[in-house]
Amino acid sequence: MKSGKAALKTARQLFRLCFKEGSLDGATVLKVVRRYGEDKPRGYLGILSSFQRLIRLEVEKSRCIVESGTELDAAAKKEIEADLRKKYGNHISVEFRLEPALLAGLRIRMGNDVWDGSVANRLERLRQQYS
Repeated sequence: MKSGKAALKTARQLFRLCFKEGSLDGATVLKVVRRYGEDKPRGYLGILSSFQRLIRLEVEKSRCIVESGTELDAAAKKEIEADLRKKYGNHISVEFRLEPALLAGLRIRMGNDVWDGSVANRLERLRQQYS
């Protein structure tokens, strides 16, 4: 069985091969997974697990989730989406969700970045400050 380091190294090599013109190519990813699933080389489970993690992290980089405490109108959604595309590029996908627990305000998640301007977050910070 391949060690974790060797599996990660192989997964990284496969991951780099899955890019065409600077973006991830889904067809190539599918070919890699099928090939390793059929051939089952030594340590393939570790390789595919590491490969899956790398793919998931790459996909999350281009996915933006905007949560709001109240329903946003179309104009607000359009403005938020335009600002995000200006900052991160046109390749991102923006998803709007209603999250009543936020009370009001927005929480925006883009990959590992989180901006939390919700009332619930502000109340929690006040509670921690005065506890």
